[in-house]
Amino acid sequence: MIKNFLLEMVNKLKRNDSCWCGSGKKYKKCHLEFDERIDAIKFDATKGQIRPPHKIINNAVDIEGIKRAAVINSGALDLAGQMVKAGISTLEINDAVHNFIVSHGAHPSCLDFEGFPKSICISVNNVVCHGIPSKNEILKDGDILNVDITTDLDGYFADASRMFWVGEISADAKKLIEVTKEIMEVGIKAAQPFHFVGDIGAACGKLAKANGFSVVTDLGGHGCGKAFHLEPFVSHDCKAGTGMLLVPGMSITVEPMINAGGKKVTTDNKDGWTVRTKDGSLSAQWEKTILITETGNEVLAF
Repeated sequence: MIKNFLLEMVNKLKRNDSCWCGSGKKYKKCHLEFDERIDAIKFDATKGQIRPPHKIINNAVDIEGIKRAAVINSGALDLAGQMVKAGISTLEINDAVHNFIVSHGAHPSCLDFEGFPKSICISVNNVVCHGIPSKNEILKDGDILNVDITTDLDGYFADASRMFWVGEISADAKKLIEVTKEIMEVGIKAAQPFHFVGDIGAACGKLAKANGFSVVTDLGGHGCGKAFHLEPFVSHDCKAGTGMLLVPGMSITVEPMINAGGKKVTTDNKDGWTVRTKDGSLSAQWEKTILITETGNEVLAF
């Protein structure tokens, strides 16, 4: 039997106690009404519908912290884009971005994360994600690439990625890049307060399939803000009305990975990180970190 959430809260907090969110405000002036609203919702366990834990809800101070990290992260992505050209190695881009982030008093979150050896991910052509920058990987005309950067500043994290290309690219590659960006945007539009995470995936999957593309489901988005990776997992191809409830104060990434061919992927046996399309087809990804608000959502990192 699922215990009554509000009763649990009442047992822990009284109206005049400090709120659980860390705002310093009294519970009755901060999140009491919020908890009551969630407690009134009937969750369908058969759809995997669950309540968001308090630990992933951001207060005003947290949100400002994520925004400050996002400013640096966006600057780093701008720099990476300016460097993309034929003849440059992906390691040169990595090193320049690393120096940019560090010079702004922040840290490139990918570096040493679970053993990842570089500061950013650069995924070229059929690499879906987690591409490791290398001095031996030289960009050439016709390449498409995703640059994925996460920055942490004073304990707050901002995560985003963009697609870039070198010289003239094929019409098919251009369509993949453009449609993938549209897929991300429809996913963001579907991320509404007091709806469910599955609504994001339903919107993304529908548009991808309508354009003849497939959605990688082995990987997805995630909560991000007070840590690099938090709940919930954000699938980009699933059923509406499923998964965790989206509520104001949650920050998540919407980052569809879209393949021109099949959705199956493989992970490099040697480096343990690089994820490629199994059939060798091109892959694209765009990513933004968004905040769920009372009226919709706000983009924090792009």
